[in-house]
Order: sequence, then C-alpha cells, then structure tokens
Amino acid sequence: MPDRMLAAVFKGHGELALEERPVPTVRLPDDVLLEVEAAGVCGTDLHICEDPPGHPATPGIILGHEYAGCVREVGKAVTLVAPGDRVVVAPALACGVCRYCRLGRPNQCEHGDAIGIFRDGGFARYSVVPERGVFKISPNLPADEAVYAELLSCVMGGTGKVRVQPGDSAVILGGGPAGLMFLLFLKAAGASPVILVERGGFRGERAKHLGADLVINALQEVVEPKVMEATGLGADVVVDAVGTLFAEAMHLVAKGGKILLFGMNARAAATVCQNDLTRDEIAVLGTYVGVNTFPLVIKALESGALKPSSLTTHRLPLDKIFDGFAAARAGEAIKVVLIP
Repeated sequence: MPDRMLAAVFKGHGELALEERPVPTVRLPDDVLLEVEAAGVCGTDLHICEDPPGHPATPGIILGHEYAGCVREVGKAVTLVAPGDRVVVAPALACGVCRYCRLGRPNQCEHGDAIGIFRDGGFARYSVVPERGVFKISPNLPADEAVYAELLSCVMGGTGKVRVQPGDSAVILGGGPAGLMFLLFLKAAGASPVILVERGGFRGERAKHLGADLVINALQEVVEPKVMEATGLGADVVVDAVGTLFAEAMHLVAKGGKILLFGMNARAAATVCQNDLTRDEIAVLGTYVGVNTFPLVIKALESGALKPSSLTTHRLPLDKIFDGFAAARAGEAIKVVLIP
C-alpha cells in the first residue's frame, strides 16, 4: 500500500484543489479502511464548491460522499465487515442517542455528521469510515452500479413519501442524476404519464431513452400548458429535483396533489401563496436522506431490477475531476463517476 495518495480537497470559498495526502490509517476500534473503487460527483459537491456556497462543508476535508470500495483493514471492534469485503458507504452518520434518533428519525439527528462533507470522503484512493457507515455488497455487483447506492437511497426515501399509485401523473423538474433516478422509480411504480422538465436537449434526450412519456424543454416551450394538456388537471405528483423550483411546482400540481421537494440549495427562497396550498389542498413534502433504505437499495441493485449506470456519461480518473465538475455545471453530463 502506498504512503501517499491524490485527493480532491475542499479549501473553502468555492475552491477545490488536488493535493497529495497521506494514506489514512485505522486508528479507532470501529474504523474501516477502504480502497475506493468508484465515487460519484453529486449536485451537493457542486453546491459546496460555489462562492457563496449552496451547501455547508468543512474546509480542508476530502470531498466525495457517493462511493463504493473494498475493505483493506478494520479496527479491533469491527464485526460486520472484514478485509476483502466490498461495501457501499452510507455517508449520513447519526449519533443514535439524540431526541430525533430515538424517535426513529436519524436523518434529522441533532448531532449528525456526514462523510465527504464534514469529514474526509471518497475523492481519493483510500478512505477511513466508521463501521456504521458501510453496508456490505455482493462481490458480483459492478462498481459502476454500486456507486449509485447513496443517491438511490435518497430517492427511495422520497418516493416512499409520495406513495405513487399506478396511473398517477407525475412531473419531474430537473433532468440531472436525481431527476432521472426519480424517472426510473416513478415509471417502475406505474405512474403515467411521467413528464420531465429540463432546460437542455442533452438531458432531455436521455430522459426519453429512459422512458419519459413527455420531455419539455423549459427554454423553448411554455411548461404549464404542456403539462395541463398531458394531464388534464395538473400532475398528481410534482418532484423538484433541482432545489429552487417550488414556485414553478405550484403551477403544475393538481388540486389535492403532492409536491415533493428533493433538491437542496441553501440560497433558494421561493415565494408561494399559502392560500393556494390551503384552498387547493396541496401536500408539500420535504425529503432528506433515506431512512433505513440502504438495505432495500442494495437488494434492488444486486437483483438487477435497477441498473442506474445508464445515467453515467463521464467516467474519469481523479486527476480529471475539474473536467467532470465543468461538464456537470454546463449541463453536458448527467452523472460523473471518478475512478481514484
């Protein structure tokens, strides 16, 4: 094992840098040392590296919270995994003892931590994480599929809240990785039609390939009449997969429908009319990190029922991370996967 490794480090104030870092070592009894197989670039990573930032993070940490790897070494108290096992990382770390954790809502932990955001993550060849932050996967599950486990766990948490029934109409705002993942889930649940709204042709074409019944280019078409024509009364479910489109969702949802707010941007401040929510009986649901969804996601991936690697457009070595970030920001990529 080498002594040093290349790592993508968040420097603060929107700056990301490639640095040589020492290979981390097992120090605590519950530490697990991973050799990273693949790591996904998330919209959260892009927001962290904006100035001003759209998401908080700790300066000086190695970014990357969507990753899979192979266990190389474990602490003396680790019992769930062993060297040679393959795992995916569940980056949201709950304390387990605060009021929300004891209420069964660890995603709202009052003392929560996050791998790749507040502590070192997977944009490096090696990573040390606590045992509670890893889930064992089959040796036969390709890394190109396993790297999507974290995103899938979040999307599954959201779809569980809206409880789509066969025949429900749905609109997804945003054709990035999360939006297209919602497309896969909602189609599998029997929603029809499933409409995707995007601002560029590239992602829209991929959405058509993945089964969208209608794709609307928001830069070239007026969205609301198109949605009304396709649904009659508006959509039963509208998903904001971007994090800034709550007001737009209000114009597209049917009376008695549901709006799911998934995307996150700390600078978003939409203005909506509370009277409309009340009069039209619209349910607004926030969703943040899936709760107990990782085992379900792993089962879906290992069974082959979901193959999210169809979303990967860029597979790059770590030293090309800036190219990946640029492509994602320009809307020229759907999912960028880094191979440290």
